Amino acid sequence: MSMFSIRRVCVPDKRLDELDEYYKPKSKKEAFLTVTDIAGLVKGASKGAGLGNAFLSNISSVDGIYHVIRNFSYF
Repeated sequence: MSMFSIRRVCVPDKRLDELDEYYKPKSKKEAFLTVTDIAGLVKGASKGAGLGNAFLSNISSVDGIYHVIRNFSYF
């Protein structure tokens, strides 16, 4: 079982279509974003609980970080 999940997401950009029409290249490469979803820290991580140091290793290998926050209530 993997500790994280990696997905590639296409990033649409209308400007690319305009450039494609103007320059008419042989091939067209769209931009994409690679998203790595890793488990968050848990209480006691500094003592080895959860991912511990593996979490820090995963974080240090990325170019940017975004935090998704839950904004709904449980029933």
